[in-house]
Amino acid sequence: MISNILVVDDEPSIVELIEFNLQKTGYHVFKAENGHAALQLVRTNKPDLIILDLMIPGIDGIEVCRRLKGQQETAAIPIIMLTAKNEEVDKIVGLELGADDYMTKPFSPRELMARVKAVLIR
Repeated sequence: MISNILVVDDEPSIVELIEFNLQKTGYHVFKAENGHAALQLVRTNKPDLIILDLMIPGIDGIEVCRRLKGQQETAAIPIIMLTAKNEEVDKIVGLELGADDYMTKPFSPRELMARVKAVLIR
């Protein structure tokens, strides 16, 4: 079964890199560049996993995570936060909001693919 993954980031080069690696691994990718688009795509496409940047336009990634984890129909969708925010407090807030994993930029695409696979297996 092919997993559907939503990538939410406003940096086109990052989205392109992630999309390339996910598709190469056999995943189907949806993309959003802001929080509003991300929430809409989640409602219409029900992804199996979300890779979410925290610093996105409109509704930021923290609020996107809070809203998704606070709704019964989306609470079980795993979220990997992928962000330049690398302070310990940022990681703790993300994980306490319900993120399943937290990676900082710059990142290794191979490590991200391994984390995607691990989260989907859970």
